[in-house]
Amino acid sequence: MRFRSFSPKQKQVLTWWCDPVVRDREALICDGAVRSGKTMCMGLSFFCWAMRTFHGQAFGLCGKTVTGLRRNLLGALLPVLKELGFQWEEKVSKNLITVRFGGRENTFYLFGGKDEGSAALIQGITLAGVLLDEVALMPRSFVEQACARCSVEGSRMWFSCNPEGPEHWFYKEWIQKKEERNALYLHFTMGDNPALSPRVIRRYARNFSGTFYRRFVLGEWVAAEGRVYDFFDEDYIKPVPQGEMEQWCISCDYGTVNPASFGLWGLRDGVWYRVKEFYYDSRREGRQKTDGEYARDLEQLAGGRTIRRVVIDPSAASFIELLRRQGWRVEKADNDVLAGIRVTAELLRQGKLVICAPCADAIREFSLYCWDEKAVGDRVRKVHDHAMDDIRYFAATVAAGSERAFFGGLCVERGRF
Repeated sequence: MRFRSFSPKQKQVLTWWCDPVVRDREALICDGAVRSGKTMCMGLSFFCWAMRTFHGQAFGLCGKTVTGLRRNLLGALLPVLKELGFQWEEKVSKNLITVRFGGRENTFYLFGGKDEGSAALIQGITLAGVLLDEVALMPRSFVEQACARCSVEGSRMWFSCNPEGPEHWFYKEWIQKKEERNALYLHFTMGDNPALSPRVIRRYARNFSGTFYRRFVLGEWVAAEGRVYDFFDEDYIKPVPQGEMEQWCISCDYGTVNPASFGLWGLRDGVWYRVKEFYYDSRREGRQKTDGEYARDLEQLAGGRTIRRVVIDPSAASFIELLRRQGWRVEKADNDVLAGIRVTAELLRQGKLVICAPCADAIREFSLYCWDEKAVGDRVRKVHDHAMDDIRYFAATVAAGSERAFFGGLCVERGRF
């Protein structure tokens, strides 16, 4: 990889630890827009600082998952370090990287902070520094445990993230208290990334709206409000295409007391069309259906087509088991709500996910599916969300496929952020 130039903001990240004005700060926080050049320059600076300052010490590299950390940061960074003369050896099974440079050697441990239980993974280790990539996606307990491990004299904490809501704990406890924390805070925009052309910046601006536009394009910490898919209107509703499809899938949001929603999807030329649906509201109909009845409804929706896979709400254990016994190829859906919403919105905007006119209940829910403005953090209201859930399952688990796309600065593969 060759760097043509660095922006002034990126140069600050690369040199802050040797700048007499700010080198005594104990932490660096970089937030802001997607694709704004935060992650790469922070990772490069972190390794240069560690190898210039310490010998024989341990450091932490943290992402939401270790797999995501390797993909989003290390995959591009390690070859750059090699070009600069660093020698490194990775032990994948132990999640550690040994780095040598200028007669010094340090060890970098990889950690994933995906849930509250992750704090135990980093407990007990002594670190000379830690880098937390996409820190706003990690639980507070994990982040605080990682920071607590930095007890070596001269240790520093490095944070990067895209904005979330204004009530997010990291925004309130670190960004708003940056002076108390003795942290250097740098806010990035897309203009701080010299690798982005004006055309690409305009494309990102088109691909987001509402809350996600303000967060990922403008880089603001704002609350989610209004309709979730506020861009969705009649222009996104298409007739069912004529002719054969390349393959078929079904997505399911299972419900007994709550409505059940199934969608039939056909693939043509890289576009998934929701051509038909099944929707059953037991309260409206006056009786609940059994698993066996729902299985017959699914078979009727399939209509004799060869269904490659059925993607289903992972909590529907009994229904999943019944379908598997009947010979359906069933896959439990990725059920990360916020990540799934982002993927769904992007695929709809790109025209890779199309809702066809016969899907009346899905179209109805698009106009009613809203953020819960009274909730702390980003949550959707748990009403008018059943077709929305089955569409989200499909988008995150199937339509994203093995192709990679960037949503909110996070690399998505098969719907996993």
